[in-house]
Amino acid sequence: MAKDSFFIRGFTNGAGGAYTETAIDLGHVVDALGKTVMRIHNVAAQVYEVSPNQEFSIPANSQAPVTWQLTTQPQTAILAASNRAVLASGRLDIINASATANLCTFIGDRADVMPQHWTSGVLVGVEQLYLGLYVDAQLSEANVALVMECTSETLSPSAAMSLALSQQ
Repeated sequence: MAKDSFFIRGFTNGAGGAYTETAIDLGHVVDALGKTVMRIHNVAAQVYEVSPNQEFSIPANSQAPVTWQLTTQPQTAILAASNRAVLASGRLDIINASATANLCTFIGDRADVMPQHWTSGVLVGVEQLYLGLYVDAQLSEANVALVMECTSETLSPSAAMSLALSQQ
């Protein structure tokens, strides 16, 4: 566990069949010219339809993915993990295998890329992150809330500038 860590939270919601995105301001922590960057050690995601205590409801005999990503620059769609802007991503696969509408019989959850998968987390030198969400058309809406465990670090001016430029 990181020493002197703090938590940054993000939230976005979207309608079925669309990609939406919300900026998360890091300007209070990251200042590349002032030699301050942030390291994300862990990301926890909560994905839900209308409220956190309500199950997803989809049509009978159907499936619907809900995919989210945390990136260093704005996007218009979900990216592959090979894109250098991707810091974290995950997906829920929601299935209604019954003949009854508005049920959820199975949910599969996966965290594709997460800072906690790496030895030292992920270093961030940009002043905004972007939380994107794609909601399948089978769902009316979905929400994702993130909690990130972070620390602040000081770098040399040239290293801080290089980091900030490489994640844009």
